Amino acid sequence: MIDRGAQTRERILAAAEPLVLRQGYAGTSLEDILGASGLTKGAFFHHFKDKSAFARALIERCACNDTGRFERCAVEAEAASEDPLEQALAFLQSMEAMIESRPTPLAGCVLAAYTHEIMQFEPELRAYIGQCFRRWSAVYEKEFEAVLARYRPAFAVTARDLAEQVIAIFEGALILSRSFNDPALVVRQLPQFRQYFELLFKERVKYAA
Repeated sequence: MIDRGAQTRERILAAAEPLVLRQGYAGTSLEDILGASGLTKGAFFHHFKDKSAFARALIERCACNDTGRFERCAVEAEAASEDPLEQALAFLQSMEAMIESRPTPLAGCVLAAYTHEIMQFEPELRAYIGQCFRRWSAVYEKEFEAVLARYRPAFAVTARDLAEQVIAIFEGALILSRSFNDPALVVRQLPQFRQYFELLFKERVKYAA
C-alpha cells in the first residue's frame, strides 16, 4: 500500500531543499514552498506544525541521506580490499565518483546553509546541526584511523585532522563553485585531497609489529 502521507511529506521537503540552498532558510517563505510543491497550506501544516518543525525535518532528511551515502561508500571500499590504505583511497574515489555522476551539479549543502543562519534556530536544532557534522566526520575518521594504525604518515597528523580537512575542502568548494559560477569546481577539488592523502603515505612505512 502506498503511504500517501509519507509521499506528500517527501514532496514538500524535496521541493523546499533547492529553495533553501538558493535563498537561505530565512529567505524561503511558506508561499515559496507551497508554490514549488504545488500543495496547499493545509497539507503543509498537516505534516509540520510550524516552520521550525519543518526546518528540523529538512535537516534530518538531508543528514540521513548524506550519511547513508557515505556509509555505503565505506562498506563497498572495505569489501574491495583488506588493506586499510587501499580501503581509504577507494572510499575517497567512490565519494568523488558519486558526486561526479550526479545528473545535476551539487547546488550546496543544507547543513552549511543552516550554519550560515544558525541564530535563526532554537538551541536544540543548533546542537543537532553540530551533531550531523560530527557524524559525517566520524565516517571519514574511521577510515583514516585504520590507516594511521598500520602506516606511518610523512608527518604527524591525526584522523580527526584529516576528516576535518576533507570536509572543509568539500564545503569550501561548494561556496567557491557558487561564487565563481563553476559547478565543476567541487569535482576538481576533491581529488586534490586524495592526492595529498596518497603522498602522506607514499612510502607505506608500516609500524613495527
